[in-house]
Amino acid sequence: MFTGIVQAIGTVHSLAKTEDGIRIVIDPAGWDHSPAAGDSIANNGCCLTLVSDEGGLWSFDAIPETSGKTTLGGWGAGDRVNLERSLRVGDGLDGHQVQGHVDGVGKVIGIEDLDGYRVRITLGGDLMRWMIPKGSVAIDGISLTIAALDADGCWIEVALIPETLDRTTLGDRVVGDPVNIEADAMVKTIVHTVERMNIQN
Repeated sequence: MFTGIVQAIGTVHSLAKTEDGIRIVIDPAGWDHSPAAGDSIANNGCCLTLVSDEGGLWSFDAIPETSGKTTLGGWGAGDRVNLERSLRVGDGLDGHQVQGHVDGVGKVIGIEDLDGYRVRITLGGDLMRWMIPKGSVAIDGISLTIAALDADGCWIEVALIPETLDRTTLGDRVVGDPVNIEADAMVKTIVHTVERMNIQN
């Protein structure tokens, strides 16, 4: 479980194909967190298990299911990555409950930097069913509030404050970039329950 509050920005050191998927090596860039093998760390919103920490570089393994549903397979050396350790009992929940289970990939279709910084992202229809006005969404692991949406156009828009731009990678994004999307777990549960009830009736 995570909160969607990014704690550090790491850098992709390397990616290599393995028999089981992809081995990802991340440079945590001086983050003072000292995880142990087996710990969970969100990388751009993807919950990955630390395999090893050697020479200050963190290694993770991702199976095809993960790389197929996230942006992870398209990462390259030098790419910046949002990092967050898993939530511990007693920690503050400053964002919202984020599972680290990415639902799909959206694409940046617009950026406005006039009266505030806003990013518009197009989503597949299956993701739009979980988007609600002023609801929560995790974009590349960042807890954000949906500022506007168009269900017919299949897009959402988020407004970013300078602090978010400084502490995350969203300020790096340009039109056409893919981003990881995780819908609010509470909304998904409600929608799923209602849909099942309608089918049974």
